[in-house]
Amino acid sequence: MMASEATIAALVEPSLRPFRMLVEDVTVTPAGKRRVVRVAVDRALDTDGEVTEPTAPLTLDEVADATRAVSEVLDDSDALGAAPYVLEVTSPGVDRPLRLPRHYQRNVGRLVTLERPGAATLTGRVVRAGADDVTVAPEEGASETVRYADVSRAVVQVEFSRPSPTDDEER
Repeated sequence: MMASEATIAALVEPSLRPFRMLVEDVTVTPAGKRRVVRVAVDRALDTDGEVTEPTAPLTLDEVADATRAVSEVLDDSDALGAAPYVLEVTSPGVDRPLRLPRHYQRNVGRLVTLERPGAATLTGRVVRAGADDVTVAPEEGASETVRYADVSRAVVQVEFSRPSPTDDEER
């Protein structure tokens, strides 16, 4: 019998703590006679504090370390049963919706769009993300602080050429 995705997440999460990572998501998908187990990991952040500086993305070496740790835990347990599986450990993509404070905190400096019921859609750069709210600076106008509870949908906008710090200084 195979464990649920939540059980797998709880099983592997402790192995990621030494790397200051956490499990963002687990999916198990049938693929012929095998299964594909995808574990999305990300940097663990202090979601109680305020974040005002960008967070570095995970490196390939960090994902490789996480893969070894997760693989060892799964191989030593019977959580996946006897059927073969393929393990994929990855970091979440930019297309992941922002739902939790840590998602906003991880995206300080990035362009986001916030949809709010009864209010205009807000697009701008995350300049601060705290435990309860986020401050977004639109290209035109004043920064706005929005409570997470007031956001119905939030996504990171893909940018092919982000302004560098020197671009901002030259203006």
